[in-house]
Amino acid sequence: MNKILASALFALCSAAAFTANASGNVDNGKALTAKYNCAACHGADYNSPIDPTYPKLAGQHADYLTHALVAYKRGGEGMNGRANAIMGGMAKPLSHQDMSDIAAYLTTLPGSLQKAK
Repeated sequence: MNKILASALFALCSAAAFTANASGNVDNGKALTAKYNCAACHGADYNSPIDPTYPKLAGQHADYLTHALVAYKRGGEGMNGRANAIMGGMAKPLSHQDMSDIAAYLTTLPGSLQKAK
């Protein structure tokens, strides 16, 4: 019973911590995307990637973008990580707040992504 209670408490605290950092600073996110030259691959409007296999970022859900950046930072060896040499290198120096800020900026941009009906 104690293990279940401890697990539930840990999950609740983790969710609260993530929610607290889920909101980001749009202006800082804009500055960070310029600093790391995200547009070089994802397009100047973040909706026209240079390769069709690269994702469109404009208008994407902020929580998804943050999760993806965390996974790239974690790398292919980590649990739920993503192995991509370019994105891994880009995400490594980012703090969680940086990732939230980038996500907050990108989600405000108009994009071609459509919501399911």
